[in-house]
Amino acid sequence: MQIKDLPFPDPGVPDVRSGPRFLIWLGRMQLGGQLRSLGWGLLHMCGVAGLPVAAGIAVQAAVDRDGGGIARAGGLIAVLALAIAGGDMMLHRTAVTNWITAAARIQQLLARKTAELGSALTRRVAAGEVVAVSTGDVEKIGWFVEALSRFAAAALALVLICVGLVVYQPELGVVVAIGVPALALGVIPLLPRATQRADVQREKAGKATELASDTVAGLRVLRGIGGEELFLTRYRQASQEVRKAAVRSARMWALIAAVQVVLPGVLLIVVVAHGVNLAEQGRITVGELVTAYSAVTLMLYPLRHFEEIAMAYSFSRPSAQRAARVLSLQRSEFDAERGSLEAAAPTGDLYDPATGLLAPAGRLTAVVCGDPDVAGRLAERLGGHAALEGEMPSVLLGGVALDDLPLDAARTAVLVQDKDPVLLSGTLSELLDVPASGAVPAAEALAAAQCDDVLDALAQASVDTDGDPMRTRITERGRSLSGGQRQRLALARSLVTDPEVLVLDEPTSAVDSHTEARIADGVAALRRGRTTVVLTSSPLLLDRAERVVFVHDGEVAAVGVHRELIHSDAGYRAVVTRETEPEQAARAALATVEESA
Repeated sequence: MQIKDLPFPDPGVPDVRSGPRFLIWLGRMQLGGQLRSLGWGLLHMCGVAGLPVAAGIAVQAAVDRDGGGIARAGGLIAVLALAIAGGDMMLHRTAVTNWITAAARIQQLLARKTAELGSALTRRVAAGEVVAVSTGDVEKIGWFVEALSRFAAAALALVLICVGLVVYQPELGVVVAIGVPALALGVIPLLPRATQRADVQREKAGKATELASDTVAGLRVLRGIGGEELFLTRYRQASQEVRKAAVRSARMWALIAAVQVVLPGVLLIVVVAHGVNLAEQGRITVGELVTAYSAVTLMLYPLRHFEEIAMAYSFSRPSAQRAARVLSLQRSEFDAERGSLEAAAPTGDLYDPATGLLAPAGRLTAVVCGDPDVAGRLAERLGGHAALEGEMPSVLLGGVALDDLPLDAARTAVLVQDKDPVLLSGTLSELLDVPASGAVPAAEALAAAQCDDVLDALAQASVDTDGDPMRTRITERGRSLSGGQRQRLALARSLVTDPEVLVLDEPTSAVDSHTEARIADGVAALRRGRTTVVLTSSPLLLDRAERVVFVHDGEVAAVGVHRELIHSDAGYRAVVTRETEPEQAARAALATVEESA
């Protein structure tokens, strides 16, 4: 796989049982790229390893006053230089390609998982953690993938150097062959502590990222209540903790780097001292001594890759663990059995066995919950998103469990618009270009959602579109629009889709009452004959609903129409009219007096 071929047609099914298993799976998926990097790395490392031989030949030729030998040594050095340069260039190219393709594969896996889980993802994993996985974690895993081929090439090169020295000059080669494994393994006792400190730094950095993400998401609210300084102080403290942890981790890695320099230096001293003694005895030539000395000196280069791979693994392992945890999340406990039914979307009544909620087919049903969080979870359940814990029966559509449907079929059948819909950047035409039945034109959806003033604002903001609001670009998340305008555009997008069942969670919470009344009429008219469920406590929407369901303590407590329930059910009336407890007590006392009279 080359960079130009990205994205992958299919990123594959990862092994998410653990972080190391995920890294192994990633390596298997890039076996071809790793082998190419290994080949070029070996060419580069062998070129470096050949320099001591050429230097030894040149020195011995100079001692023997052999001009031909010096020329041959010069030619060998030239060939080795070409091998070093070409191998290094291609090693860098293939290793970086491995890094980029690994990062792209993980990004595609995360995007696929995000699309599969939908809004349930941020309920199961903190938003900051998702951001950390898709940015910093991907980079660290890519680093390990890139370093792996260089490490393998360095390890094989060291083996070849040791074997070559043993064959070339056994008395010195044996010393080197014994000393090199000791050098490579000398830092192992330090690695657990270094890894532990790196994990602490990683954990603190993740918490700081989560805090920053949550702060940015709630910045408008913080400014409204004057809480910027409080959160700034919290982030400053978290940032300082990350800095201290990073310094402690860096000290450990600096010690490992120092050991990687000191131990080869000790080996070099031993080899030189022993070699000089052998040369004085006439058992080796000066050229052989120079070759051995140069070989040990150049071993510092491949040995550095041992430190790099240890550092890369210590940082990538927790990152891979976190990525595996996100990728292991399932939409429901029945995902292993999903797709047992045909892909055609079912029709009929929408029924939730957990609460007893029934939304008859082709009717507008309003649902009232006292707790907005409960309403949000109910909306997700109605869309086929499983509960976080516990075994709860699946929502049924026309008697068919949504959990038994393939994901695409379930999403086609039931569309859920949560209370905080997201507008992606692009033109208004692109925003409304979503998978749809084609029965609802964009103009009708915009009119039903009362977007006339939004269209006027976009037309005035257009610079090079001749005042055409459909071609005007909307900034990321619609930040250039007000909350009510964003909410109405999101509603129009949902109406264009025209699903079999449309679930709206507080679709008019950010608009004024006059606009809300017109939206209620528009949605009721446009969705006539289609199943629509609106979770709201707005009297204007409730009054337009054909059926109102009051859910209390996780169960259906009352069913009827708004004007009946407002008089007959005290709990419903308290939620809709937002009565305080003293007002409820006063009303109850008045009712008691009237009954006694």
